[in-house]
Amino acid sequence: MNLHNLAPAPGSRKRRKRIGRGPGSGHGKTATKGHKGILARSGGGKRPGFEGGQMPLVRRLPKFGFANPSRIEYSVINLKSFEQWAGEGTVTPQAMVDAGLIKRKRLPIKILGVGELKKPLVVQAHKFSKSAEAKIQAAGGRVEVIGGA
Repeated sequence: MNLHNLAPAPGSRKRRKRIGRGPGSGHGKTATKGHKGILARSGGGKRPGFEGGQMPLVRRLPKFGFANPSRIEYSVINLKSFEQWAGEGTVTPQAMVDAGLIKRKRLPIKILGVGELKKPLVVQAHKFSKSAEAKIQAAGGRVEVIGGA
């Protein structure tokens, strides 16, 4: 066998159907689209959500829910995250980011009261739950609310 003998297997290669190229091509006039109807039109065919005149599913289902446009989403941290806190003193948002406690840095921070706090810390955040505030103060620490949320 040589390079000039190579050929694809018989029937494996099929010529492309060139439609709309005149009557001599065998696919002229309606260009294999039949007569009239949505499928014969330019841009015709299956429209997203169209169910052949039946009321579409999107319109059959009821509307529900409400998305509040002025909702503020917080980056939430529990008090138990501060149990292994190495540094004493002040816990700032940047220190929380450096420690890996916060994943989404752009969001304001809210401290929740899950867990216990043993050492006195000064915690700075945008918002605190009542239980978190009470536990931080019970441990001898202080709560500092930052603006901007």
